[in-house]
Amino acid sequence: MSERNVLGGELEPCGTDPVTGFYRDGDCSCGPEDQGLHAVCAVMTEEFLAHQKAVGNDLSTPRPEWSFPGLKPGDRWCVVALRWLQAYGDGVAAPVVLASTNERALEVIPIEALRKSSVDVPDDPGTLI
Repeated sequence: MSERNVLGGELEPCGTDPVTGFYRDGDCSCGPEDQGLHAVCAVMTEEFLAHQKAVGNDLSTPRPEWSFPGLKPGDRWCVVALRWLQAYGDGVAAPVVLASTNERALEVIPIEALRKSSVDVPDDPGTLI
């Protein structure tokens, strides 16, 4: 059975440049090995990256030994749900792609918080007018 997103649909890919996900498959899949719950598909911003570095989660420095390229603003990355929630509480949450965010994120993050930070485009963009 495939994993679901926070909207109840099939989990869509998060990012392939760089390739994200706990399993480095481009998806925010959360299997039993993923103790950190890398469930939130977030679009990196300078503020979010600086915040994460300040709290001890440096996402911008490359770590080739972990196949981690280092992130820059605009990159999509599956982030740890609790780390995203911490940034949200501090007012610097990265924008979220709901269709690519694993439903397991709801174990720790209220859907309202994710929706407030959503950058998804609806199926009918005309509804944005």
